[in-house]
Amino acid sequence: MEHYKLQILNTLTRRNYEPMGAGQLARYMGVAKEDMDQFRAAVEDLRSRGQIITDSRKALTMPAMTGRVVGIFRANPRGFGFIVPIDPNAHGDLFVAPDDVGEAMNGDTVEARVTRRGKRDGQWRYNGKIVQIIERGSDRFVGTLQRRNQMWFVQPEGKGFYRSIVVDDAPSSGAKENDKVVLEIIQYPQKDLPARGAIVRVLGKAGRYDTEIRSIMERFELPEDFEPACRAQAREAVEQFDPQTAANRADLSEEVIVTIDPPDAKDFDDAISLKKTRDGNWRLGVHIADVSEFVPMGSALDTEARHRGNSVYLPGKVIPMLPEVLSNGICSLQPQQKRFAKSVYILYDPAGKVLNAEFDNSVICSTARLTYEDAEKILRGKARGFAGEVVALIKDMETLARAIEKRREKAGMLHLDLPETELVYDEAGQVIDAHPADDSYPHTIIEMFMVEANEAVAGLLDRFGVPFMRRIHPAPDAMGTKNLGRFAKLFGMKVPRTLDRYAMQDLLAAVKGTPMAYAINTYVLRSLQKAEYSPLNIGHFALASTHYCHFTSPIRRYADLLVHRLIDCYVKGTLNKIGLEEVLPELELREIGRHITWTEEQAEAAENELKTVLILQMLTQRIGQTLEGVVSGLTNFGVFVQCTKFGIEGLIEPGDLGLDEWKYDESAQAVVGKFSGESVHLGQPMKIQIVSINLPARQLFVAPAEPLVKERPKSSRGKKKNRSAKKSSGRRRRR
Repeated sequence: MEHYKLQILNTLTRRNYEPMGAGQLARYMGVAKEDMDQFRAAVEDLRSRGQIITDSRKALTMPAMTGRVVGIFRANPRGFGFIVPIDPNAHGDLFVAPDDVGEAMNGDTVEARVTRRGKRDGQWRYNGKIVQIIERGSDRFVGTLQRRNQMWFVQPEGKGFYRSIVVDDAPSSGAKENDKVVLEIIQYPQKDLPARGAIVRVLGKAGRYDTEIRSIMERFELPEDFEPACRAQAREAVEQFDPQTAANRADLSEEVIVTIDPPDAKDFDDAISLKKTRDGNWRLGVHIADVSEFVPMGSALDTEARHRGNSVYLPGKVIPMLPEVLSNGICSLQPQQKRFAKSVYILYDPAGKVLNAEFDNSVICSTARLTYEDAEKILRGKARGFAGEVVALIKDMETLARAIEKRREKAGMLHLDLPETELVYDEAGQVIDAHPADDSYPHTIIEMFMVEANEAVAGLLDRFGVPFMRRIHPAPDAMGTKNLGRFAKLFGMKVPRTLDRYAMQDLLAAVKGTPMAYAINTYVLRSLQKAEYSPLNIGHFALASTHYCHFTSPIRRYADLLVHRLIDCYVKGTLNKIGLEEVLPELELREIGRHITWTEEQAEAAENELKTVLILQMLTQRIGQTLEGVVSGLTNFGVFVQCTKFGIEGLIEPGDLGLDEWKYDESAQAVVGKFSGESVHLGQPMKIQIVSINLPARQLFVAPAEPLVKERPKSSRGKKKNRSAKKSSGRRRRR
């Protein structure tokens, strides 16, 4: 029911939703007959809570904008802002004029009084006046200390607009100009007075790699060192670890088993074995580091791992979920070292069809530690220096992986072709260049085997009927697929009325290797919902999997550790016992799932932001340089272009497109010149020039290498238009 509640709200809050009855909505959303009871229950629950209403025509819609709204304030550099309502309504975000912002700062939870300000296109428009700050978004900020007119101030960093904060204690704090500092608010902004803050920590000189790392950790509240109790528990586990005396574990130490990881990896949590049976079938062994052996439920390490949720991988630094003596030590499946593992054995026929699966606790000894590059060399016939048994294993792994991949694609698995960029650093940690990330087939081999193991484990736990932490990926809603189909048609693609996963596969295959590929792949990604952790049994859409969980990375993901404990119970024959403490109630699993989904998002956001900062720092030395790009976003305030080489977006403001008046046409998915008829479309290749960089706001401003309109059309010439052009040009010069 929770899944349908979320889907209903997502559908009803879309801009182009037209109110319809419950039955029509169910058909529109593609609700299966067997799920109609859950759908009806979801509708009734939302209606009883007032989150949706039934209008006079018995159609479902969102409540109208009320006289008071509570939501998150998003500030704009021009002084105004918007409130994103906590409880969605039929109107959407609420506009707040500069004079009505009051003492609110970006990210604050606020209450606003709502007034009507007239109609446009038959729709009421509203203004908000902030009357109360319910909760501050933050009272600590990170930024670079600056001095202007004998006054010290800090411009907070990060996406979203923050006004400068005045600092009174700069000299006494020991901070110097251009130092990056952590600031705590001591007085929030008042009508015409800026916020004031005190420096609580000096991070170092802005622009240095170590300083930027510390800055990101502060901003995203990433954990640093482990508490003494965790360190002590980890050290005790290391001292007591003796694989020679392991009991009730299958001894696989003589088997040919390999790990394949990036060259800089230290926490090897998965290893592979593969044998051909006498009857021509394949027996795949996926061996995963047995972290549950060293992290008992409810212990200090377990509590800390649950809080951290996952390891965080920043450029040049790892913040581990578990202390390094475990994550890089006795849990890591290092070559020639005996290690405890949870082993999944999956039997396949030659076509890659699963025949059965078995599970066990084991002791393994990795034969070889390979990088993806090593494995690719072997597959290309460059096997000199590698043991013959390892070469044979890698080649067999490719054969089975291709059979599995073919089977999964036939079942509807989606594969998005979105190129990734790998950054190149100097010894000081600064970005100096970038190149396409390695996407050789060994990556797919490991991905296929991990997906198969995850699916096998989830299928086992489902058969026992116990609640467990799943990795779920809801199917896209009807509006998302409808918009995707409409977008594809703009590219001249023929698509069916209903875009199911097979139609998406056909669409992706049709554009593979064409200039349209990036745009279509990106739009498919946007049409999909995000994967998350939850005990809800709704499957994984992108993988075309009915049962799915995460099992293969317990060193770096808490979800996997929870699943490992249940597999341990199965191996020991206790999984069907009543009152088993490893079987957490569904309500607790939901809470944990929400938390570790959030920590995963935080980790990803922190990694992306640090990469962005390091790239922008490099590009500040390349103002005026020309780059290759692809149009990745269209708005009324400009065009976003993805830099192909560096994987970062730049914004072209309308005045920089060329001498015309530019307007976003949503139906055509284009920004169009009013007088020239020139247009910019999603997915359009474009050469761009770096114009300026706003490092605190993480913004890159670019312009077409050649203006789209070089001469103002005669029909647009006039005093008013010229003033507008000058104003736009002036904004660019002031950045």
